[in-house]
Order: sequence, then C-alpha cells, then structure tokens
Amino acid sequence: MERLRPPRAELADLVAYDAKDVRAEINLSANENPRNLPGEVLEKLADRVRFDIPFNRYPDPLATRLRELIAQANGLDAANVLVGNGGDEIILDIILAWGGPGRKLVDMPPTFAMYEIDARVTGTRVVEVPRNAEFEVDGEALMAAVADQDPDIVVISNPNNPTGTMTAETLLIELLNATDALVLVDEAYFEFSRQTMRPHMERHPNLAILRTFSKAFSLAGLRAGYLLAHADVVRELTKVRQPYSVNRFTQVAASLAFRERMVFEAGVRETMRNRDRLVHGLAEMSEVAVFPSEANFVLFRVEQAAAIWRDLLHDHSILVRDLSRTPGLEDCLRVTVGTEEEVDRFLQAMDEILARKHASRHFGVNATANRHLEQDR
Repeated sequence: MERLRPPRAELADLVAYDAKDVRAEINLSANENPRNLPGEVLEKLADRVRFDIPFNRYPDPLATRLRELIAQANGLDAANVLVGNGGDEIILDIILAWGGPGRKLVDMPPTFAMYEIDARVTGTRVVEVPRNAEFEVDGEALMAAVADQDPDIVVISNPNNPTGTMTAETLLIELLNATDALVLVDEAYFEFSRQTMRPHMERHPNLAILRTFSKAFSLAGLRAGYLLAHADVVRELTKVRQPYSVNRFTQVAASLAFRERMVFEAGVRETMRNRDRLVHGLAEMSEVAVFPSEANFVLFRVEQAAAIWRDLLHDHSILVRDLSRTPGLEDCLRVTVGTEEEVDRFLQAMDEILARKHASRHFGVNATANRHLEQDR
C-alpha cells in the first residue's frame, strides 16, 4: 500500500524550531559560552571518563548525585530538584503534565519559541499576551488574561530570550498570588542577571524555576538543565519524563562543573564586561537601536537587518541570529556576547558594513542628482 496516514491535524500549521547549522569563523548566534570548560575541569573530567564511568550501564534515571548538589547549593531538598536533557526537555515535561487538550498556556511573545511549539504539539491552547514596544511584560494585560482565561501554565523567560529584558519581581509575585496555575520562570540566563525568584519558592507552591548548564557552565554540547520546584510538582513531572534521559557522561560533567562553579565566575564576569562593551559600541552607531540586556546576548534593530546578517556572514565570517522576520522583532538581530576579540571583530565588521551602506546611499543620491542636472542642461 503506497499511502501513509497523515499525522495529527494540529501539526499542519506548525513550523519546527530552526536551530540553524550555519558554519562561520565566529559564531555569535546561539547564546553559547564562547569559552570551553576550564582546563582544570577538563582534566578532572578526563580522569573520571577513564576510571569512573561504566558506559555499558544505564545512567541513574533521576541523576540523584547532581540533584543533591543542586539542592544543597539552593537550600532545598533533592525532592525539589529535577534534572533534564537540557531545559527543553523540562519545558516539554511541564506542558505534558499541566497542559494538553482543554488546557491553556499563557505566552508572552516575542520570547523563546519552544514554549508555543511544545504547547501546540501537546494540544494546549496558547493565550498570547504580547510584550510592549520596549519588550517588557504588559502587566495589566497579563493580569487580565489570567483573570479572564484561567490558564493552567504561565511561562515567563527572565531574562527574556531573545530580548534580554527582565520582568519586575513585584509583577511576578502579583502573578503568583493571582493564580493557582503553574508559573514557570525560565532563568536560563540568571548567572548574568544575578536575579532569581528562588527566595519566593516557600511561599508559592505554584512557582517553578528553570535553569541550565548550557550558558554559564559551558555545557551546551551535553544538554543538561534543572528545575527547582515544590516536591509535588517534581513528583508529577517524573510521571511524564523519559527514563534515562540524562546520560552518564552528562551527569558526571554537570556534577563536576557544579562542584567547581566558582571557577566559572571569572568567565561570567568577563561576559558581563563584554556585554557592556557590546551595548556601548552598538549604541555609538547612529543607524542602530540597541536594547538593554541582562543576559549573555544583545538585541538590536537596524534597517535591512537581513542584508546586514548576510554581509556579516559572507564578508566577515561572523554568524549572528537573524530575527528580522519574527513578529514583533522586525529588523532585529541578536548577537551573543563573545570574547573580547570576538566583540571587537563584530563591532568593526558592523562599522564597515554600515559605512559601506551609507556610502552606497550617498553615491546613489549624488548619481540621481547628477542625472537630473544633465537633463536640465
């Protein structure tokens, strides 16, 4: 039989998340840490690989040792921690457990696309509360949506990806008090913002906090994320998560990185300094509107953003994220904060590209004027 039954109708209009695999000499597109694991951590990890990891055995299904380390550092019990195959798995687990047909998720675009994608994949209705022109959460609209729609999940990226903006702690507390929905605060970038909702967990059983090892801890290639939440929330999530989803090597590497987390602090501080240099450098370009950021990336708006993206890649081998066709982010590009040298090369490339475009426009205007003069003569 040369036929195939179609998939679920809900997938017909769904566009897959596009994690583009474009190669460039300088990759500033994915909000990764520009530095690999510190040398001393790599050496210890190599020793563990040689002597301590039985690759022929299934991993600890709940990453118990890593959960204990995370819990201790956050003043919690291991029962308050869930480890996942990157934050993405945990987002999906939350929507599997609290979403589904007949249930609703409040999303605040522009934001991380996987919230909406996972909701639609699971048949969860998405209630959109668009951010304002400064990419801040519209507090009045959010509270009205919570009152009118009675959602089951509210997701807030804080700092928000891809805009870098923060949501006020007072608004988050007001939200937690106004609903019994599960409120997921995605703190994937909190090491760079130094702001967290962790102190409010005890008073709010509906608060869950998502973090990752992909950014500050240089482990994007191994996929490890974790959730801080009340024990009953974690218990429900263990019912829907995939068994053995976090492999042995990732568990060992993440545990080692977390124990050695102070070693990463110098890199975090360097990223924050380079972020300031990046924001300042872009702000000096008259054609660019740069937005403040509390993450390890910077969003900016510039005319003909898609063309500038191509020029950065083809002429300078620098890859940034093109968001110019995303609703609410027209003419926007997002650049990850790289090393000092990478920031310098990016800013120099932007200067050259904008200068060339300015000269081209100036030449075009002069050429048109000369043609008009010749016609007049």
